[in-house]
Amino acid sequence: MAIRVLLVDDQPLLRTGFRMILEAEADLAVVGEAGDGLQALEQVRALQPDVVLMDIRMPRMDGVEATRQITGPGRDGPAKVLVLTTFDLDEYVVEALRAGASGFLLKDAPANELVQAIRVVAAGEAMLAPSITRRLLDKYAGHLPSGDEQVPDTLNTLTEREVEVLKLVARGLSNAEIAADLFVSETTVKTHVGHVLTKLGLRDRVQAAVYAYESGLVRPGAQ
Repeated sequence: MAIRVLLVDDQPLLRTGFRMILEAEADLAVVGEAGDGLQALEQVRALQPDVVLMDIRMPRMDGVEATRQITGPGRDGPAKVLVLTTFDLDEYVVEALRAGASGFLLKDAPANELVQAIRVVAAGEAMLAPSITRRLLDKYAGHLPSGDEQVPDTLNTLTEREVEVLKLVARGLSNAEIAADLFVSETTVKTHVGHVLTKLGLRDRVQAAVYAYESGLVRPGAQ
């Protein structure tokens, strides 16, 4: 089955360019387009895409609010959101990740990165460009708690090793890098990550990273 993609951007030329790139791939199918957040919500309900390629700044409803409504509590549809951004809009990405986006990609990324990012998000892997995600969260640390706040009780549900894995996820390490750091197999790491998400009620690795920062478990800029 092809991955069903909805393109959301207020610039028609960009949507056309993305469509040309994606329709050249046998496993991707562009099922619709939208020029703003409100249209995106309508298209998601009507078309049931697997992945929504979401711009941030748009008229009527921006990409952050649209993402929140597509992936928020009570939503059980299959759609995952991949946010498109430019360097000068990075501050909005933190909010989009909090809203439920599964990852983000720069608008000037090469075509092969766009295609691979959609496949990764559709597969539920979610964490895109971990090192960039970490730098983004560090850069906009002002959006996040200082780390002096009381650690949430939910962290007490995690084992010592699970806390260790969560810290490494938040610092931008991939499963392979975590496995090498902890001298365990990638399968073991995947199991730990799965337990962390389940115990904390989180959707994916992106939300786990944001949670670790917001809870004060990992402080912005910490190594």
